[in-house]
Amino acid sequence: MAERIGILVGWEQSMPQAFIERCNKVPGIHAEIAKIGATPELFDSPYRVLVDRISQEVKHYRFYLKAAALAGTFVINDPFWWSADDKFFGFSLAARLGVAVPRTAMLPQKDYIPAIVKDRSLRNLEFPLSWQAIVDYVGFPAVLKPADGGGWKDVTIVRNAEELMRAYDASGLNVMTLQEFIDFDEYVRCICIGRERDKVLVIQYSPARRCYIHHDKEKWLPAALHDRIVDDCMKINESLGYDMNSVEFAIRDGVPYAIDFTNPAPDMHIDSILPPYFEICVDWMVDFCVKTAKGQRGTRDDYRWAKMIDPKIPLLGPLGGDR
Repeated sequence: MAERIGILVGWEQSMPQAFIERCNKVPGIHAEIAKIGATPELFDSPYRVLVDRISQEVKHYRFYLKAAALAGTFVINDPFWWSADDKFFGFSLAARLGVAVPRTAMLPQKDYIPAIVKDRSLRNLEFPLSWQAIVDYVGFPAVLKPADGGGWKDVTIVRNAEELMRAYDASGLNVMTLQEFIDFDEYVRCICIGRERDKVLVIQYSPARRCYIHHDKEKWLPAALHDRIVDDCMKINESLGYDMNSVEFAIRDGVPYAIDFTNPAPDMHIDSILPPYFEICVDWMVDFCVKTAKGQRGTRDDYRWAKMIDPKIPLLGPLGGDR
């Protein structure tokens, strides 16, 4: 029987379609848009590999993927890891790995849900905050952004204390980070597949225009800088357990500062990353998923509870449907 690869998708068309078509040209592989319905607790997953492009938006999918990993499916990205990380944890981890990051301070929420009685529920919270110490550490200009956000949502550049307080006061329930603004000479976004050095695609990127810039030469940066960026991508992806990620660096005075690198469903739409890079990324994804499917490897293999699973317990198929 063919090894089955499923992909969970949202609005995007170009990447899933090309991925499925190319996977299905490989003998012994069948790829499709995964179908997920009601699921019993002891289910036998029909997929050897599941590629997750949307569960950050659909809670049901996120829960299912953890259960699928438990059932032996290799899930990209590992749902246990990425559902536990956040932007601020990533900056703390990267700094401890020796990757250059901007000076960053995490701030308490400005506001809370109605059930929080501030004078009783927040007794652990330092108040008032040492705003002068925070500003002295981070400096201006700075970027105020959610500690768990993405897609440029609720991001504000602040240039002085007044702008900072205005933006912070409007941040609501978000946990925010205040981060040093890197006045960069160059900016790159790297698409990374499979935690392999030769599968890190370093692409010039314009944050102002929010678009990629094509270069004919694969290595258009100075060799030492290119290699450092690849090294930093490898450190980040290995430590976070990401097999599919985009990593952004702002380069200032020859130093690449990691700006954004917890992106478990990186944008791979052809109109976003441009056709030459799109072709490379799809081919890399197909190659990685096919090798993984044929290698009989599961996400759960990396977890302690995998050794405790009883293989003799009978499993069930999905509840309903034709699978």
